[in-house]
Amino acid sequence: MAIDENDLKFLTRAVELAREAFDAGDEPFGSLLVDRDGRVLREDRNRVGGGDETMHPEFELARWAARNLTAGDRSRATVYTSGEHCPMCSAAHAWVGLGRIVFAASAAQTSGWRAARGLPAGPVESLPISVIAPGIAVDGPAPQLEGALRDLFEELSIRTLRRR
Repeated sequence: MAIDENDLKFLTRAVELAREAFDAGDEPFGSLLVDRDGRVLREDRNRVGGGDETMHPEFELARWAARNLTAGDRSRATVYTSGEHCPMCSAAHAWVGLGRIVFAASAAQTSGWRAARGLPAGPVESLPISVIAPGIAVDGPAPQLEGALRDLFEELSIRTLRRR
């Protein structure tokens, strides 16, 4: 399924959440969990700045869905996210049985932006969702939002270099 205007609305909010994460001192990632009727059930942003590197929004949304939604509702829900899930989040998404994932920027893009700006790679290999959880429907990236996300990673590199 291709990304449509409705998807772009939710992806734009995910990018706004990524900005909120960045402004709070975290890495720029944000996500929404949306039910089959288009209602936002939950949204979150990266919260790794406190030292817990597992506080990714996609992981938190998977935990919330496992506690609050039936298996059927989880399978029909969509996660919209600013950046493609990392392997940890892809696995969590699959284990709780969530449905489609739509991302604004791919793991390859965000890894490339980090590397191009001298930011260190994470401790886990950056792999596409389809490698970790091949049964999940995935759409992305969204070229319309690439510039905004690339700019956030540029700002992240500037902030990181100032701290060194």
